[in-house]
Amino acid sequence: MTTIIRAGAAHDFLALVPVLAGYRPARSLVCVAFEGNRTTAVLRHDLPDADRADAVATALLGTLCRIPRVDAIVPVAYGDRPFGQGDGMPNRYILDCLARRAEEAGFVVRDALTVAPNGWGSMFDDDLPDEGMPLRLIEESAAVSEASTEVTELAAGLADSAADLVRIAEPDDALAGRIRVILDGLPAPDGRGRGDDETVVDLLERVLGEAVDPLILVERIAAGRGDGSPEELAWLLALADQPPIRDAMMLQAAFGPVVGELAFDSAEDDRLRRDADRGRDASESPDSAPPRAPGEHESVDGFLSRLMLGRSTIRPDVDRVRASLEVLGTAIGNAPIGRRTGALCVAGWLAWALGRGSAAGALIDLALDETPEHTMAGLLHRFLALGELPEWAFSEPLPGAPSATDRAE
Repeated sequence: MTTIIRAGAAHDFLALVPVLAGYRPARSLVCVAFEGNRTTAVLRHDLPDADRADAVATALLGTLCRIPRVDAIVPVAYGDRPFGQGDGMPNRYILDCLARRAEEAGFVVRDALTVAPNGWGSMFDDDLPDEGMPLRLIEESAAVSEASTEVTELAAGLADSAADLVRIAEPDDALAGRIRVILDGLPAPDGRGRGDDETVVDLLERVLGEAVDPLILVERIAAGRGDGSPEELAWLLALADQPPIRDAMMLQAAFGPVVGELAFDSAEDDRLRRDADRGRDASESPDSAPPRAPGEHESVDGFLSRLMLGRSTIRPDVDRVRASLEVLGTAIGNAPIGRRTGALCVAGWLAWALGRGSAAGALIDLALDETPEHTMAGLLHRFLALGELPEWAFSEPLPGAPSATDRAE
């Protein structure tokens, strides 16, 4: 985030960390990175035990080294172990390990803090009481209340955890009922089961108009022009259930209509090739098919694959992604159980594209709980388990452009 906020003391800084992160950390190791006096990133990892401290420090430092111009850090450990247990400051093991490794890597460690259920403290405070410093210093800090309107609004909208950075709406009975009726009237993607109600199809065409075209629908939603109608949300859920369209929707929401059109065209070409393969005589060798020109399909497909895997420095449009996630959150919250897996995959990937790995993981876990054998959900689960951030998280934004990864976990 680019909002300027100032902390005059350690407890003021701790009051601001949730605002910087966008959520209230718990059982977490949070590392705030600086370029000079400006915060450039907030990294989060589950608070490790002592056996994994070095591995987690290595992972965090590997990420920090890839962020341009970071020169200093402040790690903060949030844990459940209280002060006053007779073994010193809680979570000192991970702070000491990370601070030592960071200094060896050339970073300035401005402070190293811990927040426990009954107090807080700095690793650099030689006079830290056994019971820690009182939490009320953080709670009563004026660093947030006397900050700019933007900061106070951010503080008022904090998520409860990193996993909640993408909010799923509470269901509305009337909206959920209409969505169910529409989905029940649509044919399943594989042509089996569910309905094939021409009245429902006619309704969608009449209400959505040209937005029955996935490319137009996604563009309308990403541009913040969606109407949130039952028809729009149901059609979005239905499209997200179709793998080639789902993948194209993800890319278009993040990178715009040109990439979206490429992705939809690629999906259609793939469908035509598969149809041709199914129609080929069993005795005909696949090698007898007409050869493709050098680079045909591969170059476009390779480009799209790199975007999907985050192996590109092209940055997503943050506003488009946020607008899409907001609508997806409403659709998912009002979708029947068993009919939202595809939308959860789309939302999970978009969250990851913003650097919100914990939120992405939570969404994909929901998808797998709903459909354990879902191919895309399984792939995303294994991919997210690697803990990789997209390359665009480490590229320089264009002047005036918002960061593609306000926060990374």
